[in-house]
Amino acid sequence: MDPLDAVVWPVFTERLALRRATAADADSVWQWRKLPEVGEWITRAPTDHHTFVEQFIDPTRLAVTLIVELDGQPIGDLMLKIEDGWTQAEVADQGVATQAELGWVLDPAHQGRGYATEAVRGAIGVCFEQLGLRRVHAGCFAANEPSWRVMERLGMRREEHSRKTGLHRSGVWMDGMNYGLLAEEWQG
Repeated sequence: MDPLDAVVWPVFTERLALRRATAADADSVWQWRKLPEVGEWITRAPTDHHTFVEQFIDPTRLAVTLIVELDGQPIGDLMLKIEDGWTQAEVADQGVATQAELGWVLDPAHQGRGYATEAVRGAIGVCFEQLGLRRVHAGCFAANEPSWRVMERLGMRREEHSRKTGLHRSGVWMDGMNYGLLAEEWQG
């Protein structure tokens, strides 16, 4: 069973709604994912509409993608990927589906108004309050200050600042930053 099936969707925040993505969302998401300023920091920058749609509608990707809506209109997307925690072999069954990795992209037309922070706060709430996970984590290039500022605003703790560990599509090895938050630290 998909753990996200246990969530009551949509999830509402003060101004936004979070819902599971469907194949029908591909064209909306393409509108911001195709922009160079968005592609600067994401793992896979789309090169053309057709390839993007093929990747977006892959069931594995759809299973972890949420759509962020403002007044019923998509303005961003989130990744909420449930993972197993690291365990020793004798207790491996106790680590299954105990944490989540988060990632997000917001349409630049809607940046600077706190929507990313609000959407990620909503996703963290899903993780801790509806799914009962023990930990969430997220990472970014250190140069992507807006992303790590969102993590810090939400009370996530910087767990790692790694030196030149990520190869950027520009050909430059860049520093990375990883943040985490435990359920007992969460103040939804």
